[in-house]
Amino acid sequence: MTRDVRAVAALHATFFAAAGVVTLALDAPAKGWAVLALVVAYNVGLPLTARAVGRRDWVLLWRFLLPVSIFQIVPDWILATVVGTLDFPVIGGPRLDDAINLSMGGMWVPPLFIVLALARGSAPAAAGLAVAVFLGSELLAPVVDLWEPTGDTTQVAGVALYVLPAEAALGWAAATAFALVGAASHGRRVLAALATSTFYTGALVVAYFAIDVAGWSVTV
Repeated sequence: MTRDVRAVAALHATFFAAAGVVTLALDAPAKGWAVLALVVAYNVGLPLTARAVGRRDWVLLWRFLLPVSIFQIVPDWILATVVGTLDFPVIGGPRLDDAINLSMGGMWVPPLFIVLALARGSAPAAAGLAVAVFLGSELLAPVVDLWEPTGDTTQVAGVALYVLPAEAALGWAAATAFALVGAASHGRRVLAALATSTFYTGALVVAYFAIDVAGWSVTV
């Protein structure tokens, strides 16, 4: 394992270990503020670590993924308040519309960074990796009280099935967008991040409709 990989692996191991301790050991409202602090620390530490080991490509990846993560508040908000299939427990810290914890605005960066870094520019690989990585997230989130599926959805082991094809689409879209605008201007990266999150929002709604709503009957 090279020095750069060791450094970024250590950062992620530290982040996930600290997150596990915080979410299991603390109660609201301390839990929510601690999660927010960890998310901020990660998003400061990742680009600093990448610069320290000479990985400009990882810095560019973080610059793309941070706005993606911020825009991901919107689909989470829609699922929580419009579709009614996602719940964010009150754990402390700032919330949007009393529906979603604002720490989610930076929480998408770690899994997406892992997916895109491992995919090495391959959109199909990113789609497959996204399913695996986000499946782990969906399994763990209710255990540590970060979010949980709700409403009348098809679930296996506590995971709403409609999110998995949408998260595969997110991995594919993020890898495709980053390949196109990774080294472009800040404005173009933000627009590409918005397009990626919007694509994911549409994929969520379509997957939810296809799996949990549509009757698939034809009348003549």
